[in-house]
This record gives sequence, structure tokens and C-alpha cells, in this order.
Amino acid sequence: MRNFIERALRKLPKMNAEQITALLLSIAAENERLESVLDSLTEGLLVCDADYNLIILNKAAERILPLKLSEQAERPVWTAVEDEAVAGFLREAIPRGDKVVDREFDVEAKGVQRLLSISVLPLVKDKRVTGALVHAEDITEKRGEEARLRRAETLASLTTLAAGVAHEIKNPLGSISIHIQLIQKALKASRAACLDDGGDGETLPLRSLARDRKKGGAERKAAPPFDHIEKYLAVVTEEIDRLNRIVVDFLFAVRPMDMELREDDLNALISELVEFMRFELAAAHIECALDLSRDLPPLRFDERFIKQALLNLVKNAVAAMPSGGKLTIRTALSGEKACVTIEDTGMGIPEENLPKIFEPYFTTKETGSGLGLTLVFKIVKEHRGEVSVKSREGEGTRISIVLPVPQKVTRLIAYGGGGES
Repeated sequence: MRNFIERALRKLPKMNAEQITALLLSIAAENERLESVLDSLTEGLLVCDADYNLIILNKAAERILPLKLSEQAERPVWTAVEDEAVAGFLREAIPRGDKVVDREFDVEAKGVQRLLSISVLPLVKDKRVTGALVHAEDITEKRGEEARLRRAETLASLTTLAAGVAHEIKNPLGSISIHIQLIQKALKASRAACLDDGGDGETLPLRSLARDRKKGGAERKAAPPFDHIEKYLAVVTEEIDRLNRIVVDFLFAVRPMDMELREDDLNALISELVEFMRFELAAAHIECALDLSRDLPPLRFDERFIKQALLNLVKNAVAAMPSGGKLTIRTALSGEKACVTIEDTGMGIPEENLPKIFEPYFTTKETGSGLGLTLVFKIVKEHRGEVSVKSREGEGTRISIVLPVPQKVTRLIAYGGGGES
């Protein structure tokens, strides 16, 4: 097309009015075709001239970028961008004529939070920079899918370890726990025998050792009192129980779930859960607000597992508000999906930790196993749902669970027969 226009311009002085009109119509049609191509792209494109003025943008750029468009003809391209981080990036990169590829920005456009990949490419003609091309791509879904795949791969790799963990850790823990109980029973019997023998707090063998303290020039000390021994054994028992809980959670996280899906009322389950947690929430000075949609139809879910997932999320919210706060649980219907949102006014999650919170063993708690949110993710996935999180440090966290709404069978009426097919 460019060669055609150049040839036509050379012949322009020899053209008559009809030929000039035909040339202009041809150029206009070509411009419309190019605009149609640009507007059909899913990536945003902005073009600026050598003076950095915005001269071309497509529909995708208007949709995914936070732009403030005006009638002003000449203005630097970065002044048309509302997001300060993106505008600052363009202000630095474009005048330098640098090629910058895939710089990621978290922006909000038209009330929607997006992750954008923005590239700046210089436009070069005859070895001279004549402008710049800004390419913007919405990679929110792409990054989310990558994170989901990573979590799925991690869970798959953990599954291969489950059988070994069950035999190598759980069984020895059970054996240790049994022998600790036997030791405690023996101590209890020895204490009783010691009291019957004189009440001085030592067994006969211990008193014998106390009378014979010196042997070979070394002083022999009596055994510690019973109270100290029982205290140490109690600590050991507590740690065994803790390790056992971690192993049980691990096995629950990696083993296939035996789901029993039944149509049930999710709002009723949430109300029951909040009532169960009422005293714990009150003790933590947390106000709980329910906003349950009356339009929510019955959903297919396993009550045990969904209750466990919601309980984990509520307990996490309570832990995030050590000084009290507000917990809000909402349900809503959106097309063919039902959404449950649990929002707190707690400490929030640092931005660098957000991509990792569903990964096994990731935790910021001193006593946490790092499997609570992994279990939530697994349960939701088993229900063919999705779970997402939004959080700002110091402001709070919102976790959303989206579950499919059961589709009713559509009965078709045969044409002309009036009966059912």
C-alpha cells in the first residue's frame, strides 16, 4: 500500500479530479481496514510520534488501560494514562528510545483489578527514531492459570510422598505415644508405692541410692522428683500430638477425597457455621455480618468438606484480627455460578506473599502447619470451583470461592407433535 501511495503521489500533478477522488477513497478504505485490524486485536496498542504525542490507540487499549482521553490534539502519551506507575514508566522509557519488554504492572481500570504486561518499542525509519509503540497485554488470567498449574503440580508431587509419610512418621508416632502412656502409668504406680512406703516422695531403690551416694569417689545423685518427670513427659506427649496433627493434615491434603455431592442450602450451612463460632468470635471481639443472597439456589456440595474449608477461612480471619474487627460473609449469584466471599478487616497479606498462600507448608504463623489454605484450595477444586484472594497489608483480606450452579435438564418439545421428546 505504501508503494502504491508513493507512485500515486508522483503522478498526482497529472491526475484529474475523478482520479484524485478515486485515490482518496482508496486510501480511506485502506485506513478503515487498518483501524479494523487494530481494533480487533486483544492487546492494547498506543502509538506516539517523535514528539511523544499520542496519535493512535485501539479499542483494547481503551478497555484494559486506565486512560483519561480528551479533545486535546497534541499531548505526551503518558499524560493520557491515569495510573501513576505506568505513566512514570512511559515518561522514562519513551524519551530514551529504549526497547523495554514485558514490564508488569498491577492496575485498576474501570473498577477491575488487572495485571498488565507493558512493552515499549521505538518506531524506526531510515535509521531514525520517529516515535514509539506501546503494547499492553492483560495477563491476569495467564498468571492465575500458571499459579493454579504450579499448585496442582505441587499437590501431585506431594501425593507420591503420602504413603511413605504414613508409614515412616505416623506409625512411629503412635508407638512412641503408647510407650509414653506406659511410662506415665509406671510413674503413677511408683508414686503410689512410694507414698505407701513412707511418704517421703522417693521409691525404695531411690532411697537406697541416696544412702549410698559415693561409689568409686564419684557422688551419685538421686533421680529427679516425680513432678518434674511427669512435666517433661507431658511436654513430649503434647509435641507428639502436634506432629500427629500435622501428619493427618498432610495426608488429608494429598489423598483423593471421597466426595458425596448432594444438593443442599449453602446459606443454611454458613449460618450454622457462624452460630458454631459465635462464642469464639465474641471472645475475640469480632463483629460478624452475614449478607446471604435469597436468590441462591441449592448447590451440589459435600457438607463435610465445604464446612471444613469455610471453617479454615473463618479461623484464618480471626487470627488476622488479634485486636478485634469485622468479619463479613456474603453469598451471591452471578449467572451460572455462586460466590461465597469471606472478608476481614485484619492485618492483610503482604503483596509478595499473595502468590504463595495456597502452596503447601507456606505459613507466616509460628505454630501453623501451612496446610490450611492448601486444604481449602483442594476442597474447592474437588467441587469444580475456583478460589481467589485479594488483600492489602494493613487493610484486610477478601477470599472468594466460586462454585458451579447445577444445570437443570431441559426437556424439548417435538415440533408439530405437541409431545415431549
